[in-house]
Amino acid sequence: MKIYLLAHERELHRATNTGSLAIGNSNNLVERILWQRVNPNKDLTRLIENNEAVLLYSKGESCSAVSSAEIEAYENIIIIDGTWQESKKIFNQSPYLKMAPHFTLKTENDSLYKLRANQPKGGLCTIECIIEVLKMKGQYKIATELLAKFEQFNSYT
Repeated sequence: MKIYLLAHERELHRATNTGSLAIGNSNNLVERILWQRVNPNKDLTRLIENNEAVLLYSKGESCSAVSSAEIEAYENIIIIDGTWQESKKIFNQSPYLKMAPHFTLKTENDSLYKLRANQPKGGLCTIECIIEVLKMKGQYKIATELLAKFEQFNSYT
């Protein structure tokens, strides 16, 4: 299994980026790909063209979504890593992402993330999404370790 974080360049320099926390503590299950509007990553587009990756799509956005049972069929998960505003722009400016199968996380809890403003109700930060995906894929040990790292990171407010 591989989780690809598609990140805007600005996200690489933010101290509040939880994707970086996941990359450093996931036993190489999480990899960052720099988003480029005019030059998309060829490996990522190939995975989408071959129906080998699913895009984790934000809750509340209108999109045709695959059912929650179908995420089990994918070993490659794409998560857009950025602010909610940046993530929406990345999606809207990337036709290849619109062609990917979409999956929406349905969670009972709101985000615990406290380090950024403008969190939409029901929206999760990047590492929270990664933790949920890992649990769904049976990777409980790594999910628990990432949750502990996230709780420590998130307490610096």
